[in-house]
Amino acid sequence: MLLVLGRRVSLSFVKRVIPQDPVLLSNPILQDFRTIKFRVIHSSTVFASATRQNTDTMPERRPFVRLPTDVYPVNYGLCLKPDLIDFTFEGKLEAIVKVNLATNQIVMNCADIDIITASFVPEGGEGEEINATGFNYQNEDEKVTLSFPSALQKGSGTLKIDFVGELNDKMKGFYRSKYATPAGEIRYAAVTQFEATDARRAFPCWDEPAIKATFDISLIVPKDRVALSNMNVIDRKPHPEDDSLLEVKFATTPIMSTYLVAFVIGEYDFVEGQSSDGVTVRVYTPTGKAEQGKFALEVAVKTLPFYNDYFNVPYPLPKIDLIAIADFAAGAMENWGLVTYRETALLIDPKNSCSSSRQWVALVVGHELAHQWFGNLVTMEWWTHLWLNEGFASWIEYLCVDHCFPDYDIWTQFVSADYTRALDLDALDNSHPIEVNVGHPSEVDEIFDAISYSKGASVIRMLHNYIGDEDFRKGMHSYLLKFQHKNAATEDLWDCLEQASGKPIALVMSSWTKQMGFPIIVVDQEQQGDDRILKISQKKFCASGPHNGEDCPNWMVPISICTGEDPGCTKLKVLLDSPETTITINNVSPDQWVKINPGTVGFYRIQYSSAMLESLLPGIRDLTLLPVDRLGLQNDLFSLSRAGMISTVEVLKLMEAFVNEPNYTVWSDLSCNLGVLSSLLSHTDFHEEIQEFIRELFTPIGLKLGWECKQGEGHLDALLRGLVLGKLGKAGHKPTLEEARRRFKDHVEGKQILSADLRSPVYLTVLKHGDSATLDTMLKLHKQADMQEEKNRIERVLGAISAPDLIQKVLTFALSEDVRPQDTVSVIGGVAGSSKHGRKAAWKFVKDNWEELHNRYQGGFLISRLIKLSVDGFAIDKMAAEVKSFFESHHAPAAERTVQQCCENILLNAAWLKRDADDIHQYLLKRKAPPV
Repeated sequence: MLLVLGRRVSLSFVKRVIPQDPVLLSNPILQDFRTIKFRVIHSSTVFASATRQNTDTMPERRPFVRLPTDVYPVNYGLCLKPDLIDFTFEGKLEAIVKVNLATNQIVMNCADIDIITASFVPEGGEGEEINATGFNYQNEDEKVTLSFPSALQKGSGTLKIDFVGELNDKMKGFYRSKYATPAGEIRYAAVTQFEATDARRAFPCWDEPAIKATFDISLIVPKDRVALSNMNVIDRKPHPEDDSLLEVKFATTPIMSTYLVAFVIGEYDFVEGQSSDGVTVRVYTPTGKAEQGKFALEVAVKTLPFYNDYFNVPYPLPKIDLIAIADFAAGAMENWGLVTYRETALLIDPKNSCSSSRQWVALVVGHELAHQWFGNLVTMEWWTHLWLNEGFASWIEYLCVDHCFPDYDIWTQFVSADYTRALDLDALDNSHPIEVNVGHPSEVDEIFDAISYSKGASVIRMLHNYIGDEDFRKGMHSYLLKFQHKNAATEDLWDCLEQASGKPIALVMSSWTKQMGFPIIVVDQEQQGDDRILKISQKKFCASGPHNGEDCPNWMVPISICTGEDPGCTKLKVLLDSPETTITINNVSPDQWVKINPGTVGFYRIQYSSAMLESLLPGIRDLTLLPVDRLGLQNDLFSLSRAGMISTVEVLKLMEAFVNEPNYTVWSDLSCNLGVLSSLLSHTDFHEEIQEFIRELFTPIGLKLGWECKQGEGHLDALLRGLVLGKLGKAGHKPTLEEARRRFKDHVEGKQILSADLRSPVYLTVLKHGDSATLDTMLKLHKQADMQEEKNRIERVLGAISAPDLIQKVLTFALSEDVRPQDTVSVIGGVAGSSKHGRKAAWKFVKDNWEELHNRYQGGFLISRLIKLSVDGFAIDKMAAEVKSFFESHHAPAAERTVQQCCENILLNAAWLKRDADDIHQYLLKRKAPPV
C-alpha cells in the first residue's frame, strides 16, 4: 500500500507543516504537507521534560491473541451481492477447511457483519451437515466463535456461512465510493480496501497474512456495471431470480493472503495493452476519461518486464488491472491482479496534468507492481515484517522509474523525499525501530509511517550499495523462489542475501532494523606526508543533540569515502563496527578535500571538523560536489542546527553559497528547510526578515528561469520553475506577485489558460496576497474543475489566504460535500502550515469538529496525518501540554505515537526558538545594514 506520506519532493511553496505520518495526501510531490521535525533543545533538563510529557500517554492494552490453528482454510468459495442503493450486501461463503484437531468451535475474524446461518459438512458426505448453534462475537478483537453441537472431526470439510453487511462510508473493508456520471448524476461504486485487517468487514475469514488460501469469487451485480476481481472473468450469466442482474464468476486465484483480495463494482472505461511477456494490462478510469489512463498504462507495460527481469521470476497471473477509485484513503493498494489507486495517483491528462503528477503516477505504479512479487507472491509472516514489504517497494519504485525515465534524476529526489524525512522522524525519542512487534489491529495502522516506508527504503538502498547489484539480485531471486506462495520473515531475506554475497548481512542489518534511531558520524583528519588520517567515531543522533548518556547503542555502519580528485568515485569502503576507528587514505595531497558518504547513501548524519567542512564549502559554489552531496551537506548542517549542535546562523551563511545552484532537488530541499525555518520564525516579530532572505536567495534563479519554458528544457526544469516562482510569490517578491496576478486574471477570463506546471505557484501566490474575491474565484475554479488533480491542487493552497474570516471559510469548506473525505486532511493541513494564525485556527477547528473527523477516519492513518499537520508547527511549551491533554480525553488509538511525536516536536521547536532566535535576528539585520 502506498501512503500519501506527503513526501518531501515537494514544490515547497506549500509550506512544510512539519508532519510525518502515513500518508496520505494526494500528490506528495506537489504536496507539501510533509515537513520536518523541528527538534531541538538547549539543555538536557528541557529535554527531560520533553520526554516526560510524551512517553506516558499509551494506555496498556490487554494481550492480543492470534487465531487458533485447529481449523484453517484451503479455499474460499465466496459469492457477494452488493446493493448500490441501500448500501448493504449479502454474502455466501463455502470454504473448504481442514480440521487439524477435533473441536466443537471455529474462531474466525469478523467485523460489522451479521451471520444468518452457519454449518459444517464433513468431506465425502460422511455424516450429516452440522448446524452451528451459536455465534459469539468478540467485537473488540474483531472475532466470532461459531459453536457446534458436536465435535468437528479431524479431516476436511466445507464451512457454509450466509451473512449480511453494510457498504460503509469509511474507506475500509467493502465500502461505497461516490462519483458523478458525465451527466452529473450522483452514483456509488462498491469497492474494497482490506490491508491491513479489513477483509473481515466483507466476509468472515482467517484474516492473518500467514493463513493463505485460494479464492473462487462470484459477484452478483447490475448488468450495466463493470465487475472486477483479482482474476480474469470465466463466466457471466443472467441471475435466475432477477434479469437486471448478472452473476460474474472469476478464475481461481493462486494461494494468497486475505488482505490482497479485491473486488470493484461500478462504471468505468479502460485502455488496454500487453507487456512484452504477454500479460494483459488494463487501466480503468472514470467513464469518459479513458485517455487519462494512457500514461499509467505505458508505465505499467514497461514496468512488468523490468521486474520480471530484475527478480528473474515471471508475473504469475494472466492479467493485471489498475483502477482509479474516487474515494480512497491511501495512495494505492497492491491487491494481486487488481491494483486500486486514488484518481490522482493514476490519471494523467496530457493537457492539464503537471510534471510532478506524472512523476508521482510513475512512482506509485512502480511501487504497487513491485508488490505483485514482493508482498503478494512472498508475503510477510506477520505485520512485524510490514517494513520489509513497504520499505522494499519504496526503494525499488525508484529503481523502476530510473529505468523508465532516466531524465527524472530520481535517485537525487529519493534523498530529499524519503531519506531526509526518515532521518528527521527517527531522531525523535518517540520514534520506533523498523521492526515493531504488533498485535491488535489498531497497532498495525500506526506502523504505516515514514519509518516503515522511508527508513525501510533507505536502509535497503544502503544494503544494496553495500552488497552490489549483482549479488543483491541473486539473493532476491533465491528468496522469491524459495518462499513463493508462502510467508517469510525479515531474517529469511537476510539469509538469502548473505548466501549470495558472502557478507555478514544479518549482523549488519539487525543493528538498523531492531533498534530505533541512527548514528551521527563525527570526523576529524590530519595530514601525514602523502596520506590523510581520518578519525571516525559514532554516537546516537537525537533531535535534541547527540546522545551523551550511558548505554549508547552502536550500529554496523558501511562507510564510503571519496576525495576532491574524483568526487564521483568511492576511494575506500569500510564497515565501522565499533564506537571509533582510524582510517588511512593513501596518496591524498594536502589541498584535496575528503568527503564521507558520497551519494548520501549511508543512513546517518555527519559532523565534520571545522577545517574539513571549510574545505568542502567551495565545492558547493563551484558545483564540483555532486548535487546529491551538496544537498546532503546542507541537510546535515540544518539538522545539526535544529539539534543545537551548531548555530542556525551558520546554516543561513551556508545557504547563501547556493546562489549558483542549478539542480531542482537541491533547491527543493533548501526550500523545505527554509519553510521549516519560516514556520518557526512566524512565532517572532521578525518573520518579514526571513521572507526577505528567501526573496534574495531565490531571485537570481527566478530571473534565470523566467515564466516561459524554453526550447530543450525537460521535466526537472518544469519542476524547478514551479518551485522557485511559488517560493518567491509566497515570500512577497513584488515582480512575481504582479506577474502571477496578471496571469491568473487571464486564466480566469479564459484569455490565456495557465500551463499545468504554473498553476500551483500562481494559485498560491494570488491567494497568499489575496482577498475574499480571490478566494471566491478560487472556489469557483474548484467547483468547475472536472479533474481531481486540479481540485486537489486548489485544495492544497486554499489555506494560504491570510484574513482570519477567510481562513474560517476555508476550514468550513474542508468538511463540505465539495471536498472528498480523503482530501479534507490536506485542506486543514494547508491552513495550519500557512501562518501563525492559520495554525491556531486549524487546531481549534480540529478540536471543535473532533467527533466528526474521528468518526470519518476512525482507525486509519489519515487521523494520524490530520493530527500531525494540525499541531506539529507550534513552538510554545504550553501547546505541547494542551495537545497531550486533549488526546488524553479524546482517544485516537491509531495515532497514539503520532501524538507523542507531535508533543516532542513542539517542545523541540520551542527550545530551538529560545536558543537561536536572537542570533538569527541579528544576522538578518546585519545583512540589511549598509556597509560601514
